[in-house]
Amino acid sequence: MTFSGLFVPLITPFTDDGDVALPALDRLAHEVLDAGATGLVALGTTGEPSALTPAERAAVLSVIGNVSRTRRTPWIAGVHDGVVPASADAAMHAVPAFVRPGEEGVIAHFAALAAASPIPVVVYHVPYRTAQPLSAGALVRLASLPNVTAMKYAPGVLDATATTFLAETAGRTGFSVLAGDDVLAGPLLALGAPGAIMAAAHVATADYAALIAAWQSGDLPAARDWSHRLAPRSAALFAAPNPTVIKAVLHAEGRIPSAAVRLPLTAAGPEAIAGYDAITMRRPVATLPAGSA
Repeated sequence: MTFSGLFVPLITPFTDDGDVALPALDRLAHEVLDAGATGLVALGTTGEPSALTPAERAAVLSVIGNVSRTRRTPWIAGVHDGVVPASADAAMHAVPAFVRPGEEGVIAHFAALAAASPIPVVVYHVPYRTAQPLSAGALVRLASLPNVTAMKYAPGVLDATATTFLAETAGRTGFSVLAGDDVLAGPLLALGAPGAIMAAAHVATADYAALIAAWQSGDLPAARDWSHRLAPRSAALFAAPNPTVIKAVLHAEGRIPSAAVRLPLTAAGPEAIAGYDAITMRRPVATLPAGSA
């Protein structure tokens, strides 16, 4: 399967008592799909998987898997504790953090994961979190591994490595680069990424879907306009550790029962929420001329 379009890595909503709010998760999944998302990601880092128990993680996978089957939409499962749900369309594994195994170690690691996985593998490369940089050559080698179908690419910067990697892999059959830096999504789409995994797209999902659709259709003026309008919104939603601001906004909108997160995260402060409100009031998004997206 080749991945493209907008994938939303769903938060894990909690009740006021701190339990996982499974009905709210179900509603949220349907809402983003109704608004134009192509598919869902379960237990990505936005979903706070390390703060969930194994039973809670299984419940989250069940809810998102059921919604995806009902809606006939693709879904990607973040893998934790070696649990790979066979019903998912792909399993997402992050580059190992902290240990810094080097490029050869990363490639060997993913070759073993992909060979053992019952479903295709998505590599999550986010070097500013893992402390493991990879050269363009290493990224291309990862993209060439059997059973590796995509990479969530969150480089943090646009540099020669990013441009070379996209040039080498754009349009490759059986492999997709999915933009994983929300603020940089527009430039990465312009360089050839066919889709994105965007946490910011919990909010104004239709606008982020329009951003991707404009790049895919070749409507460059609309694509640039969407990019310029949405980048400040994305930055505001990441002004505090993810997903704290997103949860606060969703709670304020009445879409989840609580803005709570679990330690080591703490709730976003009022300044982060005020910053998001200021951006959305100063730069209204859904005001493009008819036919622009």
